[in-house]
Amino acid sequence: MSDLAYELTVTDAPDAQARATISEGLAAYNDESAGLSDRRDLGVLVKDASGAVIGGIIGRTSLGLLFIDLVYLPAALRRHGLGGRMLKLAEDEGRGRGCVSAMLYTISFQAPDFYARHGWREFGRVPCKPDGAARIFFTRTL
Repeated sequence: MSDLAYELTVTDAPDAQARATISEGLAAYNDESAGLSDRRDLGVLVKDASGAVIGGIIGRTSLGLLFIDLVYLPAALRRHGLGGRMLKLAEDEGRGRGCVSAMLYTISFQAPDFYARHGWREFGRVPCKPDGAARIFFTRTL
């Protein structure tokens, strides 16, 4: 097949079908290559008295790794131990799913010290905007 038979486009809004095609295609390739499929979403949700989600962790597990993708707590809930409890629940769930390691990244102006205090080890840093900031990659053995 010639590369000339295909159109390449760039978008800031890929639709649901595009996302599904790429995600499902990669998942099928990984399943075939690894010989197993253990990918699962993971959420640790913080809810208020009405049951509304006001923060938490969104992540996933796959091939023995726990990925922490998003972590958020409203400012009023920070520095009271809730973040550490959320992180422990995610790590425990990862262990329960057979994960041996975990990874995440944060930004230098977010919470790198929080992760270091909870036993996570920095393994990479990439400069980003604004000037002086960096994406910091962390890992942890489970």
